[in-house]
Amino acid sequence: MRIETVQNCQKTGHNMAQENAGKNLTMVSVPQQPVWTNPPTSPDQKPPGQMLRLARQVGLLVLIGLMSVGCYFGISRFFLQSVEVVGVSMVPTLRDSNFYLLNRWAFQHSEPQRGDVVVIRDPGDHGFSVKRVIALAGESVYFKNGRVYINGAELGEPYLLPSTCTFTASAVQEQFITCGRDQYFVMGDNRSVSIDSRAYGPVPRPDILGLVVLPGGPARTASTLASAKR
Repeated sequence: MRIETVQNCQKTGHNMAQENAGKNLTMVSVPQQPVWTNPPTSPDQKPPGQMLRLARQVGLLVLIGLMSVGCYFGISRFFLQSVEVVGVSMVPTLRDSNFYLLNRWAFQHSEPQRGDVVVIRDPGDHGFSVKRVIALAGESVYFKNGRVYINGAELGEPYLLPSTCTFTASAVQEQFITCGRDQYFVMGDNRSVSIDSRAYGPVPRPDILGLVVLPGGPARTASTLASAKR
C-alpha cells in the first residue's frame, strides 16, 4: 500500500510538474507600440524648423519689396522719371499724351543751356509744365514784329514750325525783358497757344526740375543767334 501511494504520489507530482511546465511555456502576444523619437504632430501643425524657414523667406520677400520701393522713389526723385505731356504748347517737338523721360540729374552739376527742353514748376498754377529755355541768367529778351532777340541778336529757332511768329502776351507790339540772377526765360514751341515767361516772367533756377530726354537723345536743340537787323 505504501509503495502504490508513493508511486501515485510520484505520478501525481510528475503530472503536476508537466502541467506547470505547460503553463510556463504558454506564449502571450503583446501588441507593439510605435516608438516616437519626437512627439507626434497633427497634420496642420508644422515642425519648428519648417516654420523658421518660412518666416525667413517671408522676411526676405518683405525686405526685397521695401528695397524695390526705395530704389524706385530714389531713382524717380534724383535720376530718371517718366512724364506725360498734357497739352499742345510744345508741338511739334513734343506731342500731347506722349510719355518722355525726365533727367533730374542733368542740372546737378551744370546749368540749363539755351534750347534745353525742361520741366518747370509753373509759376502760374504751381503745377508742372514743359518749356524750352530761350534766354539765360543775365540776358535780355526783346520781342519785335514777331521775332525774338537775345542781347540784341535775332534768335534762330529751327525747332519751330515754318512761318511761326512770336508775339508778346499783351497787346503791345514790342517788349523788353531782362533775366535776373539765376533766372531763365522759357517759352513753348507752339507760340500761339503757349503760356510761358511772356506772361509770368523769367523762371527761378530752383523751379527748373530737369531735362527732357527725347527718343533721339536729350532735348537739347541748338539755336543760333544772328546779328540784329538794323
